[in-house]
Amino acid sequence: MAQDDPKTIVSTDWLASHLKDPDLRVLDGTWFMPSEGRDAKAEYAQAHIPGARFFDIDDISDNRSDLPHMVPPVEKFMSRMRAMGVGDGHQVVVYDAHGLFSAARVWWLFRLMGQENIAVLDGGLPKWQAEGHPTEDMPPMVRDRHMTVRRQNQMVKDVTQVSSASKLGNYEILDARSPGRYRGEDPEPREGLRSGHIPRSKNVYYRDLLNDDGTMKSPGDLRAVFDAAGVDMGKPAITSCGSGVTAAIINLALERVGKTDHALYDGSWTEWGAFPTVPVATGDD
Repeated sequence: MAQDDPKTIVSTDWLASHLKDPDLRVLDGTWFMPSEGRDAKAEYAQAHIPGARFFDIDDISDNRSDLPHMVPPVEKFMSRMRAMGVGDGHQVVVYDAHGLFSAARVWWLFRLMGQENIAVLDGGLPKWQAEGHPTEDMPPMVRDRHMTVRRQNQMVKDVTQVSSASKLGNYEILDARSPGRYRGEDPEPREGLRSGHIPRSKNVYYRDLLNDDGTMKSPGDLRAVFDAAGVDMGKPAITSCGSGVTAAIINLALERVGKTDHALYDGSWTEWGAFPTVPVATGDD
């Protein structure tokens, strides 16, 4: 079991003992791949951790972009959080229905917005339910709460910045996709994208960071995964994946091992794979 840290990861036992704290806010950050054919909001309405609000990753995004669930403007994030009753002075815990998947994206987005007091529920809803903890189908009582946002621009990168990092080699670019997609052997789930990876990037498959029960591995085991992937921990890191969701699992894992100089490539492969002027590597190059 991971050590409880209200800024990164907390256990189901921790949440159960703090569930009635007046300044705790629980978020259901479930997001499903379109191919899964599941409705996260409908599943939330049927059963969620008591008091949880639904954080819609696709809605709380930049709808001016053609890319999926890109970082929302600060004003939109603040207004959505106010409407959800999440604000200054709150300890936030976010979970998802996979175990540990999209909740890390919500954690990263809060950190990008300058919010420190947010943790991912280790093992998520499956572990919570397996242990017999309660769920409900009632919508929470919400009171508006102001949130002070200080956007941490260094935590997100665009295609120009990632292209520069790829050429110069001054960052470690870490790709969370499966080895088959990274090497260009498996097709991309989104049509029209080239197969392969960003040159000089390294494959850190997000599932390798997790235990079989959907909890995150211990800091010692996480370091072993990064070592096995040949990651130079002395360099700042940029994470990437298909559309900026599972990349955040790497960011969370880096934070767990004490590495704080990491950013996320928001456009990820959905942008890079469709961008005609940037190079693509295949195999283990």
